[in-house]
Amino acid sequence: MKEIPPTPESFRELAAAADRLLTGLADLTDADVPAPSALTGWTRGHVLSHLARQAPALERLLTWARTGVETLQYPDRATRDAEIEAGAHRPAAELVADVRETAAHFQRSVEELPEPAWQATVRPFTGELCTPQRVLVIRLRELELHHVDLDLGYRVADIPAGARNVILADVLGYYAQAADVPPFTLRDDGGAELARYGTGGPVVSGSPADALAWLSGRSTGTGLHTTTATLPVLPRWL
Repeated sequence: MKEIPPTPESFRELAAAADRLLTGLADLTDADVPAPSALTGWTRGHVLSHLARQAPALERLLTWARTGVETLQYPDRATRDAEIEAGAHRPAAELVADVRETAAHFQRSVEELPEPAWQATVRPFTGELCTPQRVLVIRLRELELHHVDLDLGYRVADIPAGARNVILADVLGYYAQAADVPPFTLRDDGGAELARYGTGGPVVSGSPADALAWLSGRSTGTGLHTTTATLPVLPRWL
C-alpha cells in the first residue's frame, strides 16, 4: 500500500488539500447540509461529519506510533458509523468549524510527530500493517475524494497532479492485492502503462484523472477508452 515520506512537501500537500476543501465550503448553507452527497445513503452532512471525526481517529494511530501502545482508529465499524451519524445533522457553520479545527489539529500532529515514530508499525481500520507514512496517504485521499463527493462543483479532474498521483498509486495498489479483479491493462492518454492486472484482457486508456474517477467509483468510466465493448467490472474499492 502507498506511503509517502514525512517531508515538508508532503505536509504542504496535506495542508493544501484541507485548504481547498475549506474554500469549497465557504458558501455552504444549512439547506445544503441535508442534501444528498455523491455517496449513496450519505448527505453532505454525513461526509463532513466523517471528515471531522476521521482526523482524531487517524491521530490515534499517530499516538500508537509515538507511544508503542496499541491505539485503534475505531473500536469497530458500529462506533465509527454512530459518530458520523451523530454529527451529520448540525448546522453548516458548526460542521465547517469542526472540519477546520480537526484538520488543523491533525496537521500539527503530523508535523510534530517525532522522527522515530514514523518508522513504527500501526494498523489502520482497513486492516493493513503500515507505518504512519501511510496515514498521510489516507488523509490526503479522504480530503480530496470526499471533497468531490460533496457534489459542490469540485471534480476528480480538479485534484492537483501531485495529490492525484499519490491517490491514484494508492488505488492501483489496492487493486493489485484485491480478489476478483478481472485482467486488464491500464494506460494513460500518452500510452504509458499505469498498471497491469492478470494476463490478457482489454487495454483501458485515458487521463489519470479519468482513470482515478473510475477506479475509485466516482465515475462509470467517462473519458476512458477500452479495446473491448465495455469496461471491465471492478470489485468495490474500499
